[in-house]
Amino acid sequence: MKRVVVTGLGALTPLGPTAPEYMNALIDGVSGAVPITRFDASLFKTRFAAEVKGYNPEETFHRRELRRLDRFSQFALVVSEEAMNDSGIDIEKIDLRRAGVIWGSGIGGFETIEHDMEEAALHTGPPRYSPFLIPKLIADIAPGHISMKYGFRGVNYATVSACASSSHAISNAFDYIRLGRGDIVITGGSEAAITKAGIGGFSSMKALSERNDDPASASRPFDKERDGFVLGEGAGCLILEEYEHAKARGAKIYGEVIGSGATADAHHMTAPHPEGLGAMEVMQMAIRDAGINPSEVDYINVHGTSTPLGDIAETKAIQRVFGDHIYKLNISSTKSMTGHLLGAAGAIEAIACLTAINKSVIPPTINHSTPDPELDEKINFTFNTAQQREVNIALSNTFGFGGHNSTVIFKKV
Repeated sequence: MKRVVVTGLGALTPLGPTAPEYMNALIDGVSGAVPITRFDASLFKTRFAAEVKGYNPEETFHRRELRRLDRFSQFALVVSEEAMNDSGIDIEKIDLRRAGVIWGSGIGGFETIEHDMEEAALHTGPPRYSPFLIPKLIADIAPGHISMKYGFRGVNYATVSACASSSHAISNAFDYIRLGRGDIVITGGSEAAITKAGIGGFSSMKALSERNDDPASASRPFDKERDGFVLGEGAGCLILEEYEHAKARGAKIYGEVIGSGATADAHHMTAPHPEGLGAMEVMQMAIRDAGINPSEVDYINVHGTSTPLGDIAETKAIQRVFGDHIYKLNISSTKSMTGHLLGAAGAIEAIACLTAINKSVIPPTINHSTPDPELDEKINFTFNTAQQREVNIALSNTFGFGGHNSTVIFKKV
């Protein structure tokens, strides 16, 4: 098996438009939740979300390009460019047949679907649809656009597993390189679901927080008063590279991917297994894959969406996997700051793990005020303030509707 390292990062998030800004905001405990500006949300039960701020697509893309790009694809191209620039890869000096893209999105072109359906409904006579409708909405178009931009002719596809999508993308990219099938994979995920249908659909499921009087404190994982997640948008990108390939060109290395796992709850369409069975098994699988002991893990970036059932189930799973070592771990949910980026969550949370490794600091779980009696008070959820700590191994969990579970483990090099 080849070793696989991370040599470039890109991020466009509710906390900042670049990876460095995002990483600093994580440490500072900044909330990205604000009243919705993308449409009139006054009639909705939830009227806030974690929007990307200050993003103007016309500053990045030509008008002709924007006709062909849904917002989620725009995000993908923005963060992949940042990550490629950060990596220092010279595309003139690599084998493009051994460079690929594996990208995650839970929904794809949601804004495009909603817009074109509304437009079609306004016309009398034969329905009229944009010729770009289908290529703009399909989830696999984002990696297609990235590959065309850089001429990468290796592996190219999308992973779709709801909120676990980009973690599965990272896992698959890791496998592709360690099996010797390629040298470089651009991976991560993007999502842009802050639309009327996005807010309305999740709200109808009773999944969203309704703390409209104070959006910044609405996402409160592991707090007794949590009432649902905050919908977010954005993207994260990691350049995965075979270690010797990266070393030969003198690349900087953020960390090594050492293990991953994938399981299913096989339990319910949207609810987690009440005992965290699938979550437990996916962490165990990733730990075995990494060839480490549970006691070697320093930090877990949990799925931690701020839902009543999910936070409890994941904590039970961690307790079963780590035993007494749970009291020596730092655990945090960065969704308390970013909101839930759905299919892009795993990508930006992988970057949060690399932040912990490279800066020796644990990003906090903000907005905690009321302890939940169902949770062991001795567990260190890193409430409200970042904590300094040497982090050698960090584990990232993401779970999706349909019972999809993914875990990725990173190590300091």
